[in-house]
Amino acid sequence: MIVVTGGAGFIGSNLVLGLNQIGINDILVVDDLQQGDKFQNLVQADIADYMDKAVFRDLLLRQRLPKIQAVLHQGACSDTTERDGRYMMDNNYRVTLELFEYCQSRNVPLVYASSAAVYGAGPHYAEDPNNEAPLNVYGYSKYLFDQVLRRHLAHLTAPVVGLRYFNVYGPQENHKGRMASVALHNMHQYKKEGCVRLFGAWDGYPNGGQQRDFVYIDDVVKVNLHFLQHQVSGIFNCGSGRAQPFNDVAHTVVNTMRELDGLPALTLEQMVEQQVLQYIDFPEDLKGRYQSHTQADLTQLRAAGYTESFVDVQTGVRDYVLKQHKWL
Repeated sequence: MIVVTGGAGFIGSNLVLGLNQIGINDILVVDDLQQGDKFQNLVQADIADYMDKAVFRDLLLRQRLPKIQAVLHQGACSDTTERDGRYMMDNNYRVTLELFEYCQSRNVPLVYASSAAVYGAGPHYAEDPNNEAPLNVYGYSKYLFDQVLRRHLAHLTAPVVGLRYFNVYGPQENHKGRMASVALHNMHQYKKEGCVRLFGAWDGYPNGGQQRDFVYIDDVVKVNLHFLQHQVSGIFNCGSGRAQPFNDVAHTVVNTMRELDGLPALTLEQMVEQQVLQYIDFPEDLKGRYQSHTQADLTQLRAAGYTESFVDVQTGVRDYVLKQHKWL
């Protein structure tokens, strides 16, 4: 049996569907369905069982879990604005540590979700402690367990992989509210108001010009499955390897939605002139706590044998809009 924690969430549910696509359905999904609408992410999935995360943790600590073949650990609080450090450290760090210790005691491979948030403001995004300085307690909760893995790398009993996700977007994130990707927010804004709003100039970047490494969920699933199927350990970036401005996301969203409405494409300049694309003042409370530029260094990922290419924003966001439009 393969365990997917956070399996009803965005990345987790896509991993379950990815496992199904390669013929695996002996899957235990672990999650917290207090936000009940997340069940929709599992309707099309073929799983063996579901378990509440509190029940799973209790059985984990009492060494009472069923026989496990591997664990894909996605369960975490992903709200980067959460200030409750006690909750964040217990939910993200301590649970991951407990799962790591269990998997090592039972020789079970573990792939867990780390985050590009460990790098803070950058500007270097290679997997090196010298590049790591998280800006918030979310990033620190991920950073701290990465250090645990580094201390144990030389004497692991089973493979352990930490994947530092950059800005992931794609289907199955409707439940995430304000923490959903900018692509989904752009879709909802355009559908509701006929325009899209982005942050204005700040930190040396022009209007809508702050850049992120946007990585499509399909590529994230492929990376996870690669490490599930290969005996490798370490911490690896999981991004596209390219930085693109938020303007690229908005431009692609709007033009794809216009295409669906039978309207011609607009240039970015035309969108601004027609106020289809608007800019708002950069929020004061985010200054000093915001990553204005991220770009995954994929050197270590490639050295670990992952050779697949990653789609760019124009390709991935267009595909996302076409899949999402029936929900808009």
